[in-house]
Amino acid sequence: PAPDPADDDPLSPAEGRALLAANAESLLGPSRPGRETRIMVTMPSEAATNAALVQGMADAGMDLARVNAAHDGEAAWAAMVANIRGVARDGGRPAPRICMDLAGPKLRTGPLEPGPGVVKVKPRRDVDGTVLERSRVWLGEADAPEAADAVVLPLDPAGSGHSPVLSALRPGDHAMLTDARDSDRTLHVLAATEAGVLLACRKTVYWHTGLEVDTPRGTLVVGALPSVPQAMRVHAGDEIVLTRSMDPRPAVSEGPFTIGCSLPQAFQDVRPGERVLIDDGKITGEVVSNDGEAITLTVTEAGPTGAKLRAEKGVNFPDTDLRLPALTDEDRSHLPFAAAHADVVNMSFVRSPADVAALIDALDAEDARGVGVSLKIETVGAFERLPAMLLEAMRWNDVGVMIARGDLAVEAGFERMAELQEEILWLCEAAHVPAVWATQILETLAKQGLPSRAEITDAAMAQRAEAAMLNKGPYIDEAIGALSDILTRMGGHADKKRDMLRRLRSWSL
Repeated sequence: PAPDPADDDPLSPAEGRALLAANAESLLGPSRPGRETRIMVTMPSEAATNAALVQGMADAGMDLARVNAAHDGEAAWAAMVANIRGVARDGGRPAPRICMDLAGPKLRTGPLEPGPGVVKVKPRRDVDGTVLERSRVWLGEADAPEAADAVVLPLDPAGSGHSPVLSALRPGDHAMLTDARDSDRTLHVLAATEAGVLLACRKTVYWHTGLEVDTPRGTLVVGALPSVPQAMRVHAGDEIVLTRSMDPRPAVSEGPFTIGCSLPQAFQDVRPGERVLIDDGKITGEVVSNDGEAITLTVTEAGPTGAKLRAEKGVNFPDTDLRLPALTDEDRSHLPFAAAHADVVNMSFVRSPADVAALIDALDAEDARGVGVSLKIETVGAFERLPAMLLEAMRWNDVGVMIARGDLAVEAGFERMAELQEEILWLCEAAHVPAVWATQILETLAKQGLPSRAEITDAAMAQRAEAAMLNKGPYIDEAIGALSDILTRMGGHADKKRDMLRRLRSWSL
């Protein structure tokens, strides 16, 4: 029979808004009175052991809790889940929903050999450089009462004769040393017990492992101090070599600068002329050669004074078609936990319909059709293939999109980021798919307690998404409260459904 023309009628604007609202509630939970945009918050490791911390975030306005599978482990995640599910809510509201991030492939720089153990201790000075308070170092047992208000450094346990020296020292004695920068320093003994000695100095001292402190009663030796993370400063025109080997490399002061790359597939797929971005784009390079074991690139951008090449920093290959699945073996090993405990699974590094299908099939095998799926759009490839990925995802019950603006901005370029995030919002609206606005929302408020003006404007823009994601920080409760207030106020001024929705030219279907 001929198809009924009525079946092809588009939804009315009101029907479209209602369908998107229903899909958002099904995936993300109910919105709050007066605030349509939900708030998602990344759980810190402390959320596993501190139920009051989680309760405080919920009281401040958290609607969804994000558990990052790239950190901690299943025992900690289970404890987080218990604390989240145990949140007490007034007015019959449900506990926050749980969104679990799968880590995806790890694209990181490799380790650098640790530097020597050095601790810098300096006096407090006024603006003119006058010493207001001498530096104080307690050399000895950390739990001694005299260690309060001082930098605590250990004594070398292998050193002999420490006890007689400590017993003989008296307040007012002087001690001498040559620090890690070959500077001679005179220190004053403020207190001494069998547990250690309290020393003061009017100048900055660089203490290091094995440093000898000469006193009138004998010599004391500093114990092992924490290693200082190393970095290599690179400039435009320098050469960087990314190696398949992840063995720790020495930090050198002149190029070529060699460091590992955690993604083996890169050594098969990267081609000369393609770009490589390191540490959120602080370093940009162009590939010169790839012999399968080492990728050599020339630095094209590193800021006017250079940039530090560090270990464990992100690596992006925006021009390379990396032939690897988004769902790693490690991700698959965590799916039974996610199926049992999560309400939503966020898929990292998704770039193709095949990636989406792999996650859906894996969740289906776990009999987890009640768990929603959210696609994290963090690469240019994911943006370009988003329509096709959404069509694949729509065979699942609940589907959403997370705009991972940090990585996406690095790959696409910051000047294009505003355009791309708008187009993703528009496409999701047309598909009636809820969107999550993520990355660095009110970040300085969450971490430092005071937001920037630009962050307030950015947070207000998040009102057009169905959820906004905050990262962790010591002032996270204040950030949640501020974001909730901003989103509530903006709800009375703007409605994302009033966009013109012009024809999009980024995708050709």
